[in-house]
Amino acid sequence: MPVEKSELSRSELGKYYVSGMFLKGVIKALRLLPYETRIATMGAIARNLAPLVGFSKRVRSNLKLTCPDLTESEVKRICKAVPDNAGRAIMEHFSPEDFTERQRFAKVTGTGLAAFDSALAEGRPVMMITAHFGHYLAARIALQERSGQPIGCLYRRMANPYFNDMYVDAFYKTGAPMFEQGRRGMVEMVRTLKKGGIIAIVSDLHAHGGEELTFFGKPAVTSVLNAELAMKYKAVLIPCYAVRQPNGVDFEIILHEPVPHTDPKTMTQFTNDDLEAVVRQHMGQWFWIHRRWKTWNGLGVQAKDMP
Repeated sequence: MPVEKSELSRSELGKYYVSGMFLKGVIKALRLLPYETRIATMGAIARNLAPLVGFSKRVRSNLKLTCPDLTESEVKRICKAVPDNAGRAIMEHFSPEDFTERQRFAKVTGTGLAAFDSALAEGRPVMMITAHFGHYLAARIALQERSGQPIGCLYRRMANPYFNDMYVDAFYKTGAPMFEQGRRGMVEMVRTLKKGGIIAIVSDLHAHGGEELTFFGKPAVTSVLNAELAMKYKAVLIPCYAVRQPNGVDFEIILHEPVPHTDPKTMTQFTNDDLEAVVRQHMGQWFWIHRRWKTWNGLGVQAKDMP
């Protein structure tokens, strides 16, 4: 978990300082390139580094657990596509001005679009449920343009305190408010819902304290808090995905039908299943590097069962 500088030792601070300076240098250097070139370049860097830093191994392990019938050629394709998409998303995050201008008028489609527009017209709160897929900030930018309203985002502070400021600043350049994960951020997010605002939340991470649901047919500990908030504040809960297009720099924003309000576990399983269906259509765009399937308090996939 991220901590304050005062909680770190001098050696830890030194390591974070050096790595932070390096990362800032790489990003600033790439920003000198034309937008499309810098996005593709960071994708290539991530793609080539993935086998060296263990990302390809993690992707293979997750695919073997959940999709054992994939051919070797498809696994190799996904192992290249996943870090390429991640690298592109990183550079897009740190190119907020160009990224915003590019995605403001991204194509917005889907069966949930009418529900989104209707909720806005009625002044109902909206929760956009998304994932580490394509690049979710593209959806935020396009939907802010369409609605004329800000979309609040929940984010997690980075472990490196010297790099975090640059990271958060780039977030704010795609819109506000931003809610830092934690008690204060939750209070601010709830306040936005009470006012009938729009928030966007990624829901595809392993969650300590969550419920054991399934994702790709395997036990996956998942937070049901989003569903609980939607029910409590009568928010329209809409699955939303930013699908990267073949040119590598544009997106189509797809909104699915709202999640029916039933009970938190049923609603959350609905969103898991919805995301799975989208990922199966675009296997290289989800962040298979995540440790999505792991144990917590006896729940989830046990370590001995991982490939």
